[in-house]
Amino acid sequence: MDFSNSFTFTASVVLLLSLISVKLFTSKLSQNRRRNKYHPVAGTFVNQLLNFNRLHDYMTDLAAKYRTYRLLTPFRNEIYTSEPANVEYMLKTNFENYGKGHYNHSLLSGLLGDGIFTVDGDKWRQQRKVSSYEFSTKVLRDFSSVVFRKNVARLAKIVSQAADSNQTMDMQDLFMKSTLDSIFKVAFGVELDSMCGSNAEGKEFAAAFDDSSALTLYRYVDIFWKIKRFLNIGSEAALKKNVKVVDDFVYKLINNKIEKLSDSKDDSAMKKEDILSRFLQVTDTNPTYLRDIILNFIIAGKDTTATSLAWFIYMLCKHPDVQEKVAAEVKEATKSAEAEDIAEFATNLREEALEKMHYLHAAITETLRLYPAVPVDAKECLSDDTLPDGFSVRKGDMIAYQPYAMGRMKFIWGDDAEEYRPERWLDENGMFQSESPFKFTAFQAGPRICLGREFAYRQMKIFSAVLLRCFVFKLSDENRTVTYRTMINLHIDEGLHVRALHRCRT
Repeated sequence: MDFSNSFTFTASVVLLLSLISVKLFTSKLSQNRRRNKYHPVAGTFVNQLLNFNRLHDYMTDLAAKYRTYRLLTPFRNEIYTSEPANVEYMLKTNFENYGKGHYNHSLLSGLLGDGIFTVDGDKWRQQRKVSSYEFSTKVLRDFSSVVFRKNVARLAKIVSQAADSNQTMDMQDLFMKSTLDSIFKVAFGVELDSMCGSNAEGKEFAAAFDDSSALTLYRYVDIFWKIKRFLNIGSEAALKKNVKVVDDFVYKLINNKIEKLSDSKDDSAMKKEDILSRFLQVTDTNPTYLRDIILNFIIAGKDTTATSLAWFIYMLCKHPDVQEKVAAEVKEATKSAEAEDIAEFATNLREEALEKMHYLHAAITETLRLYPAVPVDAKECLSDDTLPDGFSVRKGDMIAYQPYAMGRMKFIWGDDAEEYRPERWLDENGMFQSESPFKFTAFQAGPRICLGREFAYRQMKIFSAVLLRCFVFKLSDENRTVTYRTMINLHIDEGLHVRALHRCRT
């Protein structure tokens, strides 16, 4: 997707507006200086726009200098923090005062509607309650594990064929397809089969959803997005087109599920099988409401896990010693001499063996520390307040904590903060030890802590254990710079291209 036209249109006038906004904000703040103390100004939205392709690294540089800072815009105050005490205050201590708010909802609702990631109050509590119940059931845990083992076996078969022919693979693309198949089966009871490429509609949907995600994030730095939406031009025209593809696919899925449930003579078991059926059981069948729920679960269950797995494989390629330690642990935990029959190995991978893989758990967690699936999480201040660092925030301010930047802060993690070192998560006995969720923020914290955290870890560990027991991964081009694509989730830009070798033959 090309942002060049939108960028040219926007950048041509934002400089003048930014100068005006700085003047207005400076004048306004000077009037309140005696009463309140505000975080230092680190720049304006123009700086974000100019650094959009490296946005998270730009904001990491600012976080290292200020910890908490402001960026000025013509219409609102934006505050970004990497201070754990502030994060705990926002997400737990004074949770009710920091929600998604109208601003975030207006930006995100074009794609995600009134789903759990965009709403506050009763709408959020109702969806959270039903979803929390589903994620806590043993039925879902057992069912999801079966699905994960089945899908990683299919993925491993593709990797094996590539290894036989010494072909390069885009592992991020393969993970995206496999996790999409998994989330559709677990959450909605649908076999999408995007892994084998037999569903053209599914492929079109996935591409449109990814582009919609990037275009939605672009709204945060494009002050003209509402004008573009009204005129149906540029990035907003592209977003509208992609969301239509997404909607057509999802509404078809909903209608098929409703028909399937209504035609079933004994649907009592089906209502417990997947999350969509659960929502159909406890709520009305409003298609728009169900559409919003589905898309929020897709972005939670597809992109986050797939991108995390891709970054994990990347880090193992960059640190082959860690890759070998993980493979050795999997071999020991599963008591497997060889794993030539991949499908059989995947089928027999049990929860007890996964629980023994403390180093694998640490290596995945260390990846999430440096490459969190959601690099920035924004809230809105609902009433004037003072943060633990002593600085004031005002009603309507957007305040965001920064998992990507926080993972690189020396004042949080020590002088080796930017190093990939799984051992930091292990105690003296080699057992995994967790950190405060207000320090390690990859899964949020407080009442909004990620419901699918254990669900995600289980999937990542199953996929990693099978793939690393059977294959050695190497980057196809060691000299290529691997970086992210700036969007809601932390995708690897242009994919992760690797080669695989059969481990038992190396």
